[in-house]
Amino acid sequence: MHTSLNIPLHHIFIASKVPSKKLMIILHGRGDSSQGFTWLPPYLNLDEMNYLLLDAPYDYFGGRSWYDLPPNQLEGIQHSSKILTQILDTLFEERFDASQSFLFGFSQGSLLTFEFGARYNKKLAGYIAVSGYIYDPELLRKEMNPVLRDANWLCTHGTQDDVLPFNTSKTQVKVLQDGGVNITFKSYPKVHTIAEDELAMIKAWIQEKMH
Repeated sequence: MHTSLNIPLHHIFIASKVPSKKLMIILHGRGDSSQGFTWLPPYLNLDEMNYLLLDAPYDYFGGRSWYDLPPNQLEGIQHSSKILTQILDTLFEERFDASQSFLFGFSQGSLLTFEFGARYNKKLAGYIAVSGYIYDPELLRKEMNPVLRDANWLCTHGTQDDVLPFNTSKTQVKVLQDGGVNITFKSYPKVHTIAEDELAMIKAWIQEKMH
């Protein structure tokens, strides 16, 4: 069932088949929109999960964007993080339970999963960052909410990624891992996309972290 919520970004909300306080927030990549990830909920096929697919705040050639192209990312990252904070605060007030919820991001959405998710004041059940990078891993390590170091973090990246280099992502994640952040990093022989075997792994990982 698609309904809408009273939040400041255009979105698609898909209610769970079984009533629950579990929520997965899905953040798309640059030039895409919430529509681009409507295939994910049926693929995951988790009866107790509600899904919120958000549209990023900025226009980008017919799609949406969370922040500007390098080197001008910071303002957009901060603005998007502020909006995401408002949205999650509203949703976790009564309707959903942060400790049973997940943040999923692809590409630009992956960056926000780290830059926003790691600074957010509540601990979620899991964070999934696919094919992205971190804006400033050293600063994030200092500023992140310390209770999130031992949260469940999953980061995947393609060794053949032609948009965001694999080694950059791996090196940045290592900065956080060396700072004691519990991140599982997995590589796949893929370009800037989501692979079938990767999806199966992500689904299994989510099911393992659900409670």
